[in-house]
Amino acid sequence: MKRYIALAIAFIFIMFSFTGDINISAVNGSSADQDVQLSTSTSEHTTTTVAESEVTTTTATKSDSGLELNINKGNTWESDGLFYAQFDCSLKNNNDFSVRDWQVEIPVPDNSQFEQGWNGEFTHTGNNLHITSVTHNEVIDANSSADFGFIIATSDADFFPESPIVNGKKQVGNGENNSDNASGNTASNDGSGNNADSGSNANNSDNDKSKDDKKPSANAPSKYKPNKGAVSGDDWLSVKGNKIVDRNGKEVWLTGVNWFGYNTGTNCFDGLWACHLEDSLQSIADHGFNLLRVPFSAELIKEWSNGKYPDANFNQAINSGLVGMNSLEIFDHVVSTCQSIGLKIMIDIHSANSDPMGHMEPMWYSSKITTNDYYNALAWMSKRYKDDDTIIAYDLCNEPHGKPHESPRAVWNNTKSEDNWKYVAEKAAMKVLEQNPNVLIMVEGIEIYPKDIKKNSSFSSTNAGDYHFNWWGGNLRGVKDYPINLGKYQNKLVYSPHDYGPAVYEQPWFKAGYNYDSLMKDCWRDNWFFIYEKKTAPLLIGEWGGFMQEPNLTWMKHMRKLIKTHKLHHTFWCFNQNSGDTGGLILDDWQTWDNEKYNFVKEVLWQKDGKFVGLDHKVPLGRNGIALK
Repeated sequence: MKRYIALAIAFIFIMFSFTGDINISAVNGSSADQDVQLSTSTSEHTTTTVAESEVTTTTATKSDSGLELNINKGNTWESDGLFYAQFDCSLKNNNDFSVRDWQVEIPVPDNSQFEQGWNGEFTHTGNNLHITSVTHNEVIDANSSADFGFIIATSDADFFPESPIVNGKKQVGNGENNSDNASGNTASNDGSGNNADSGSNANNSDNDKSKDDKKPSANAPSKYKPNKGAVSGDDWLSVKGNKIVDRNGKEVWLTGVNWFGYNTGTNCFDGLWACHLEDSLQSIADHGFNLLRVPFSAELIKEWSNGKYPDANFNQAINSGLVGMNSLEIFDHVVSTCQSIGLKIMIDIHSANSDPMGHMEPMWYSSKITTNDYYNALAWMSKRYKDDDTIIAYDLCNEPHGKPHESPRAVWNNTKSEDNWKYVAEKAAMKVLEQNPNVLIMVEGIEIYPKDIKKNSSFSSTNAGDYHFNWWGGNLRGVKDYPINLGKYQNKLVYSPHDYGPAVYEQPWFKAGYNYDSLMKDCWRDNWFFIYEKKTAPLLIGEWGGFMQEPNLTWMKHMRKLIKTHKLHHTFWCFNQNSGDTGGLILDDWQTWDNEKYNFVKEVLWQKDGKFVGLDHKVPLGRNGIALK
């Protein structure tokens, strides 16, 4: 849910081919310095599926030019007579060469309102939305993608873009083009006839050859080594009733934030094309977050475990210290940096595939990642970092879900079915704990649970009326009937629901007006809060957040009250600027904090005597915090 989409119900790709034009111009007889003008346009069909929770429309436009534009209509809502829709787009380059300076034109209805966009420069004029590349994604390497998205409000509830136009140029060499376009057969990005190059490439190619000629290493150390002199082993946590405690039995409060990117194909944190890694981590710690939830794809970890290190996408001028590191070495550096500033980490298997839309898949497995791959990814990470208590927890799988009529979909019962999340979660936990018995295990919920578990324990009914629904990952009703059993490691178990407000999706409990008490009665208690009330286990709200405006703000206040009243653990969604349907804690420059939102969240960060409280017994949390003594 989130950036991303709340309760989307279908994930369908419909491929349509059409004719695209390719014009190749060789200037002064040089075949090496070519410009290729790539243009695509189409009139396509779309598929819209409507169900209880969401509308999802996905289209894939493919052309002979080699550019493929995928548009996904996800989160939708109505306000003041206008229909708002979030569109997540991915422009894939299927060519065997790089393309730069891409542009997309999307027709939109007259009188539409452009609300916001991310990962592009957006110009809205009349019935046209023009999107151009930005520094970090101006070059799309061969067989790679550039992702962007936007939210637009129209008077048409069924609006979906038709006949988009895509343009781009062939990238040659290191982004330089020595032709002067004298033939006039191709156009430059700025219309001047000159193919200027910014000298920046998000795909970890050389941004400035005069500064450094390092290439990412082909190998990474087989074993991770904690910082020299660091005290490790004194910060492991465990569970006592519905509390999390340190080794001395002292209650602690995990108050963290999410920063995604290792799940999307960026292969590092998103935003490193605009912000400095170490400065950003320092800033998170300085602002009082004592835990960083890091979403990963199982695919990336599988590649690492096989000695393959996909390029990390970052700006080499801004993050010059990362030049020469491969993507695994960069994450090793993240762990070391967090250790030095008192910031703990929770690993989150956010998706099977490395894909910005990977979280839309309902399961921990996919067409290219098996359940065993998923298990092995968890075990490999746990083993690699077992000697560093900077990584203190593993969120086993982000938002398992699926509706009654969908297949596959996550269920929760006492079977050994490969789709039974309870069974898989117990096995996955063992894979982690066998390598490192000290870490906490976070188990999320699913989407549906039978109203009559005796008659429908197999989840065989396809009738939506036979089930209770909740947010993806937020339905933990099954814990009443089939609690997670970790045997001798039961004191490591934490349940971790996700919860969002009406700006993400207008759930039934929002529609007739709501308050704190109605949310407790209609959603929270029966879905997961009973776990805390009965002292079955602690709760960590793994994702909550959103825009600081109605219809979302009222829900935000109630959720904050719940967290504060009961001192519930939580990781706020999110640090990222590019979270489409929630926004982030930082603004478009990836450096300036949104003070209004931060001050709102600050009330539920662990503080004592005006200082933020960390989870490390020796190292203070950032420059404004204290250590756990």
